[in-house]
Amino acid sequence: MSYQIYSDATADTCPSMLEGLPQAEIIPMEVMLGDRPRTYGPGGDLTVEQFYAEQRAGKFASTSQINPLVYRKAFEKSLKAGLDIIYLCFSSGLSGTIERARQCMRELAEEYPERKLICVDTLCASVGEGFLLCEALKKQAEGMSIEELASWVKENRLRVCHWFTVDTFDHLRHGGRVSGAVAMIGTALQIKPLLHVDDTGHLQVMGKPRGRRKAIETQLSLMRQGWTPEMGKMVAIGHGDCPAEAELLRETMAQNFPEAQIHIAPIGPIIGAHTGPDMLAILYWGNNR
Repeated sequence: MSYQIYSDATADTCPSMLEGLPQAEIIPMEVMLGDRPRTYGPGGDLTVEQFYAEQRAGKFASTSQINPLVYRKAFEKSLKAGLDIIYLCFSSGLSGTIERARQCMRELAEEYPERKLICVDTLCASVGEGFLLCEALKKQAEGMSIEELASWVKENRLRVCHWFTVDTFDHLRHGGRVSGAVAMIGTALQIKPLLHVDDTGHLQVMGKPRGRRKAIETQLSLMRQGWTPEMGKMVAIGHGDCPAEAELLRETMAQNFPEAQIHIAPIGPIIGAHTGPDMLAILYWGNNR
């Protein structure tokens, strides 16, 4: 292997998704939880369990862009080892951190002119970004070159379908995704917002099903309409600290899609800061992103 794949702590995965694959380097990210700064990712001081416990206790969270010095420290580890780098970055539609990564890479390219440094906007988030990362690691294991991999990611990133259902409006309202009036009405009507990541990498509210069961039925219906298993049979379920509900969704999905290779992954603090506890997401290769 002559190159190292990087991603960031937004890329949510689980051990079964990564089993047997080359190791990716994950760059940690900062989370402001209540009034306290925390770090999520390798070497950090915040776990998924701690994060949702704090949210359930009433604390709101916010996120920030990765410090350029954090990028430099992470990238130089591989450059000094004689490896090229490809960084699969958090969607530019949800964060400006990619510009900091690109600036850092430009500076490092002058210092390490013999190395290749490539930054790719995944236009994905959370388990969707993790899904794309895992598929990229498979391609690396199959012998794809760094240039071929960069092209493959760009050609296929908009085929990663993200469908999220959010249990509460509180964190969407706090992050400015919906207005206070919409949140109040939606809560009163027991609406469970259905969101997706669009072609520009932005998080968009796409539907307002009433009740959890209807929201999950809508997610499964969308997968039924758009899933393209010929691209890959891996399917991921993401959850915001609701493993029992994620397992029930897995059982239902397995009945409806017996070919699917289903994995359950926790949704970490970076996206969880904006969506809150009890979110459920499904990710798959499809044509209805």
